Amino acid sequence: MNVIKGKGVSNGVAIGRMKFLGKTRTGVKRIHSENSEAEMSRFENAKQQTLAQLEQLYQKAVVEVGEANAQIFEIHQMMVEDEDYLESIENIIRSQSVNAEYAVACTGDNFAKMFSSMDDEYMKARSADVLDISDRIVKNLTNAQTEDFSADEKLIICTDDLTPSETVQMDKSKVLAFVTRNGSSNSHTAILARTMSIPAVIGAGEQLLDEYDGADCIVDAFTGEVYVNPDKETAERLTAKREEDIKRRELIRQLKGKENITLDGKKIKLYANIGGLSDVGEALRNDAGGIGLFRSEFLYLESKDYPTEETQFAVYKSVAENMAGKPVIIRTMDIGADKRIDYFNMPYEENPALGWRALRICLDRPEIFKTQLKALCRASAYGNIQIMIPMITSVREIREVRKLVSEVQSQLRADGVSFNENMPIGVMIETPAAAIISDKLAKEADFFSIGTNDLTQYTLACDRQNPRLEKYCNVYHPAILRLIKLAVDNAHAEGKWCGICGELGGDVKMTEQFLAMGVDELSMVPSLILEVRDKVRKCDTSKLDRNILSDIE
Repeated sequence: MNVIKGKGVSNGVAIGRMKFLGKTRTGVKRIHSENSEAEMSRFENAKQQTLAQLEQLYQKAVVEVGEANAQIFEIHQMMVEDEDYLESIENIIRSQSVNAEYAVACTGDNFAKMFSSMDDEYMKARSADVLDISDRIVKNLTNAQTEDFSADEKLIICTDDLTPSETVQMDKSKVLAFVTRNGSSNSHTAILARTMSIPAVIGAGEQLLDEYDGADCIVDAFTGEVYVNPDKETAERLTAKREEDIKRRELIRQLKGKENITLDGKKIKLYANIGGLSDVGEALRNDAGGIGLFRSEFLYLESKDYPTEETQFAVYKSVAENMAGKPVIIRTMDIGADKRIDYFNMPYEENPALGWRALRICLDRPEIFKTQLKALCRASAYGNIQIMIPMITSVREIREVRKLVSEVQSQLRADGVSFNENMPIGVMIETPAAAIISDKLAKEADFFSIGTNDLTQYTLACDRQNPRLEKYCNVYHPAILRLIKLAVDNAHAEGKWCGICGELGGDVKMTEQFLAMGVDELSMVPSLILEVRDKVRKCDTSKLDRNILSDIE
């Protein structure tokens, strides 16, 4: 038996034979061409053919994985028509007098390197997307055959990596699991695998040998382990684990549409954390009661310049309408720290996590902030929008925010523009300072949402981006839980609600403790909502110690 260690990105256990896909990128030669116009014409034809293919993939994906996840192919179409991408291809064709295939491949490689060098993990994952679209254009230029992803039996698919188009083209009834040498947990393929409930392990590296093709295999995507030619004991253990997982999934499916209510009749709100409009469908499919955290900074990260009021308004309005009256809590831009943007012209900082970020930027650049606030206020007329302010450390800051909101609303009122006059304004409790003065903040804010990721980082003095500090970054530390309990109690003392939108919100090991503390709302990645609901419905809060802090060390 050989054990390969990778990273599980879509939970589940699969048992079957391994099938290796011998994929190679289309070979491209640099050929001198005196006729640049002819090469541009060839490229234009291939581009249109590519757009048509991507539209077909979009329609197929809508049926198989839903509109939200199918939007990757709309994004691919946008990338094909990106002005910078097209200008680069044309420039190489004309300035170097070369064939279109070379220009496309060269541009694809350059853009992929640019994306992969970025600090943001989401943007890094886009390098695979630009290579995918470039390879598709090259295939259309050379009339190359596309790979056949069909199979006659259920198989565990192994390869270097998979593109979203390859994932969608496969016959899902014949795919037991995906195992790749490379890949990213933020890649669209990983997202699609989770949506389709197909176990997937990435990052298996060179341990994933071609010679294993056809071998018996068990994939444990919970642990990221792949067992090649497993022994009897391992096979029995993991077969039992698979059966348990199948029963659990069926139970969770039965929970859709049920209330988040404990055995003794206490209710809690279960909301979804999302990063953009494309995630709304996933939130609805998992029965989210609302959006507990909409990370609006992605509008800025995905733009080459400050997003306009109209651009922001359109996105906020669409989310509000799609959620059909359910709460949509939008965090104002949390730029800075690990989310840096060139056009913000941010100065170098020795410790950006403790530097100029989030609300501090907003208050120092009020015109940028007021553009966002105006878009949010306008969108509030189309649904239950609430705004949430990150990185609050003082009462003065929330008062300054309210003053800016009041100015924006006065302008809208004067212009005859509709908005919700009573749009709630909440604050994030993610610094020890905010937790300690939460009694004062509760008098100013309409609600609290606790960001446990940063609260842990700042309380324990541990950079959460530093893997060497992982063992010191104990999210269950009593100090963290005491600060959470303090914020909950102070919110309730003023008649306000308090939720959790950090990673701990979806941690079922903590659900009972949060109920004991009196937490009103938990927000998490959509895929965890039904699992947390199951935990809530099995809990009896009358038997919980309300002074409990943690039994977890």
